[in-house]
Amino acid sequence: MNYQETLHWMFTQLPMYQREGVAAYKANLDNTLALDRHLGEPHRRFHTIHVGGTNGKGSVSHMLASVLQEAGYTTGLYTSPHLKDFRERIKINGEMIPEEYVVRFIAQHRDFFTTLHPSFFEMTVAMAFRYFADQQVDIAVVEVGLGGRLDSTNIITPQVSVITNISRDHMALLGDTLEKIASEKAGIIKPGIPVVIGTYDPFTAPVFEEKARESHSPIFFASEQWHTVPLPGNTYTFTRSNGMVYSGIHPDLQGNYQRKNIPAVLESTLLLRERGFSISDEALREGIAHTIRNTGLLGRWQILSNSPLTICDTGHNSDAIAETMQQLRETSSKKLHIVLGMVNDKEIRDVLELLPQDARYYFTRASIPRALDENILAVEARKSGLKGESYRTVQEAYTAAREHASPEDIIYIGGSTFIVAEVI
Repeated sequence: MNYQETLHWMFTQLPMYQREGVAAYKANLDNTLALDRHLGEPHRRFHTIHVGGTNGKGSVSHMLASVLQEAGYTTGLYTSPHLKDFRERIKINGEMIPEEYVVRFIAQHRDFFTTLHPSFFEMTVAMAFRYFADQQVDIAVVEVGLGGRLDSTNIITPQVSVITNISRDHMALLGDTLEKIASEKAGIIKPGIPVVIGTYDPFTAPVFEEKARESHSPIFFASEQWHTVPLPGNTYTFTRSNGMVYSGIHPDLQGNYQRKNIPAVLESTLLLRERGFSISDEALREGIAHTIRNTGLLGRWQILSNSPLTICDTGHNSDAIAETMQQLRETSSKKLHIVLGMVNDKEIRDVLELLPQDARYYFTRASIPRALDENILAVEARKSGLKGESYRTVQEAYTAAREHASPEDIIYIGGSTFIVAEVI
């Protein structure tokens, strides 16, 4: 098989949560452990950082990888889902895994996959770990896919565990309260390994503190350790509780919500230093300043056009949408146009209530089985006072928005990672 044929086999033979939802979720690590044994336990051959949470884990993972690259380490990065190319999930120093490796890996282990019937995610994690081991990376930043305790990535023992924040998302699988969701996320805390919690929340903090006590793991709440002062030009000063100051931090990631993610990166870097990693202040600054260049991160407050200003963002739950809507309100425009699509297994009511009623909407659906029908979305949106038309494809919706928008307007594209993926 060539690369495209290999991808087709992977997408059609292996159940994929991003496309199918709950039916593809495996509530145990049996397949992951079997795959790991089959491949010679590659995850034991390199250092790792484990990054979980609801919102921000992708940004934090990419910033940490960028910092480590700037410090001179050969750095693996495993993230999900991908936006344009499957190979975005598996990178070393910002370079995607070669097509030839993907083809060879599947060809060599296809019979085993056919017997085991792993999920798409289980197989992808196994591929990533084997690739990182084969290429002898110094360290890999590994992003949790969903939850934590039963996630396929959770066979590693990292140098640092990071949990960015907790929001209501994937509640059918992780629980219907913040405390239950936090308990699943806390499953990545390992005995004796320090854990950084990005955002202190009085509902979830006791869950993390209890798990840390049980595991004898030092715990640090980044939002409590660091005071953030925003400055003009997407620049910040961060002051730690011990007096340490990082002034003039200038991330290339434009979303205002990054102010909540950077303290987790700073705190994690300090812990890595304590554990023997040589990361200078310059590497830390440059890593945060050049995350996109170093890692190729897409879809975080990404500006696609300046006339009209066109922005896409992969944030899709209520907390993430609240952040992006606030930033949109702070961005001057004549009229706001929103290209919106969602998936059918989300609690959409909370999200719709956060969206501005004075915007013009273009309701659509991504080309995946999980996509919520655009007409159903439009009906639900109208109950929240949102007005617009329905479009069968993302491209049709985006084209209509561009036709109706004047140069002084803003077009925002979001509601689902898969909507953004089809635009960029």
